Amino acid sequence: MTADPNTLVPFDPLEFRRALGTFPTGVAIITTRAPDGQPVGLTCNSFSSVSLDPPLVLWSLRRASKSLPAFRAANHFAINVLADDQRDLSTHFANSSIPDKFSGTACSVGHGGVPLIANCLARFHCSTYAEYEAGDHYIFVGRVERFEHAREDDPLVFYKGAYMILAQSLRDLANDGRVSTPALIEARMNVYSVLLRLACLKGSPDDFDEIEAHLDTMETMKQRGDMASRARAALDFFNLITQAAHNDVLSIVAQSLRTLMHDAVNTQAAEMTWPAMHQPELTPLRRRILACLRRRDQGGALEAMESYFSHVQRFQSQRKAAQ
Repeated sequence: MTADPNTLVPFDPLEFRRALGTFPTGVAIITTRAPDGQPVGLTCNSFSSVSLDPPLVLWSLRRASKSLPAFRAANHFAINVLADDQRDLSTHFANSSIPDKFSGTACSVGHGGVPLIANCLARFHCSTYAEYEAGDHYIFVGRVERFEHAREDDPLVFYKGAYMILAQSLRDLANDGRVSTPALIEARMNVYSVLLRLACLKGSPDDFDEIEAHLDTMETMKQRGDMASRARAALDFFNLITQAAHNDVLSIVAQSLRTLMHDAVNTQAAEMTWPAMHQPELTPLRRRILACLRRRDQGGALEAMESYFSHVQRFQSQRKAAQ
């Protein structure tokens, strides 16, 4: 059946990102050498096979990445597929603030002099076959010259913005009744208190512009059918604060908590009338948080966020009392 173009909803980048996150992916570290001989490596979850004959694979890299010039200049790169017990390595190579990611990392040398990460599930030694500019990313296609399949352990898996094992562990606790909604809200408030301080220190004007654009879009969601999407957009507001904090370890925790809150929002949307979900009094608090971020005002941002979560806690208490 062909969809009627007249029934298609406008393209929503936030929903697009969320939809992409429903596809679990493996995690790999891509390595190469810069023209000056320095090793370069980064964490990636866009690795995919392309062809068996010839043996081709691909991965993609953001145009804004500092490592892009090194990979564009390289004739070879390696894909190091990580096991579940290598989460620390994944986080380490995802942190752009670490100047020498290879210091203290067990490595060997592969095809074309490319550094290889030790003890991975599999490694693919590639020569650069092609590259393509695609929107805000570059796609690199590699011809596999050699490979090793060294371990039979579980792979490291990324799902809905978090390592699957962490997100699933938290979900199991919630399903067993060991994580209540008030406890989850309190945990989020404590985690975001730290992230908000970091965002004040490390966030860029581009980060803050993205938050503002998100709020502009969110504030158009006022109709009966918008409430579930608006509630999810409220979670994405804090996700953008997490991105502005530029701390990969805390980001994993925050994204996992967000997954549980997303489940709670969907439950509420199914149970509540639409006027009850619309909380316009939170709008000025989000704007105040953003204004404080732009001023690098940690105290003001934290005060606004505490007011935000205090309102959310009261809302949940009133909802529970009414049941």
